[in-house]
Amino acid sequence: MKKIIIFCDGACSGNGKEENVGGWGAVLKYKDNEKRFCGGALKTTNNIMELTAVIEALKQLNSKQLEVNIYSDSAYVVNCFNNGWYHKWRINGWLTSKKEPVENKALWETLIELVESFEQVNFYKIKGHLDPSKKSDLKKWHTKFNQEHHVNLSEAEFIELVMLNHIADELANEGMTPYK
Repeated sequence: MKKIIIFCDGACSGNGKEENVGGWGAVLKYKDNEKRFCGGALKTTNNIMELTAVIEALKQLNSKQLEVNIYSDSAYVVNCFNNGWYHKWRINGWLTSKKEPVENKALWETLIELVESFEQVNFYKIKGHLDPSKKSDLKKWHTKFNQEHHVNLSEAEFIELVMLNHIADELANEGMTPYK
């Protein structure tokens, strides 16, 4: 089965304020091929941009017979899938464990439908804004990543993930540019 790697990030300048601007970015990688794209919106939130990044990235894929590995620094997105929140939301009529309506329900429904349309989708939480030149931080987060995801990435492989995640972050910031 073909394996696609996706790095997604969302950003929002003035998050929580009425006048704000958000951006999202994504990097798709298949073997030696790479595609980068981004977008933005006014009056949004960081979480909406995080969700939008994953949705837009998955929409780029033509085949559904894929293993898709999604890397994000958003615990909001990654934990939803890795901890099965959305299964509980569906059962509870789209209410959280606190019996409050799930925020961004329409985006979640779109994302869940997309994820479920693929053969296999895996989510990986990666620490955002890591500086590869800070070796002690890198070592700490490399070890944590391997432990949390039950993988054994080499330091070089982890640095590649960090660099691609950094590009997704830059793209999210670029997505805000037309709105500033």
